[in-house]
Amino acid sequence: MSDAPTLTPSEAFELLLAGNQRFTAGTPEHPNQDAARRAETAPAQRPFAVLFGCSDSRLAAEIIFDRGLGDLFVVRTAGHVAGPEVLGSIEYAVSVLDCPLVVVLGHDTCGAVAATRTALTDGVMATGYVRDVIERVTPSVLAARAAGLTEDDDIIAEHIRHTVDLLLDRSRVLADQVTAGQVAVVGLSYRLADGSARVVTTRGLP
Repeated sequence: MSDAPTLTPSEAFELLLAGNQRFTAGTPEHPNQDAARRAETAPAQRPFAVLFGCSDSRLAAEIIFDRGLGDLFVVRTAGHVAGPEVLGSIEYAVSVLDCPLVVVLGHDTCGAVAATRTALTDGVMATGYVRDVIERVTPSVLAARAAGLTEDDDIIAEHIRHTVDLLLDRSRVLADQVTAGQVAVVGLSYRLADGSARVVTTRGLP
């Protein structure tokens, strides 16, 4: 069906990074995007990675990692904020679909982080459910401030690290699989201008 049953967390990560390198180089292969792959994956899915990323329209996972149908189990929210639905989706991917890799994907000039910084500085909170997003990003921004971080990239990296820690703190299923060496969790920061994804933090990789 796919590579997933035989991939270790490290192999899955290498496969993902290779796709991003093709994308940034302008030489994508567009794998697994044809009619044959559609037919092959129709009966069941076996993705090799969970991609939990920001909903930003420029972070289309299968494009920036040059993958296709059945390769990535994608979960996206504004500012990659994690609630019960996100945690349940990720647990489903690692415990039922046997995904060996979970990636938290943030990016530069993230609107959710910028809105949170503005709210904390001006004291003016957003209305509606946007407020909920800002409240979930707030601990990351406060932690960055406490550490003396002022640059956008550093604050976004702190938010990515915080999200990785939150997933492992709140999901016993995920934490146990990482401890057992069956799953790795990686935080990546994507650069909109050049399309590259750099490593911010890893859990469960050698």
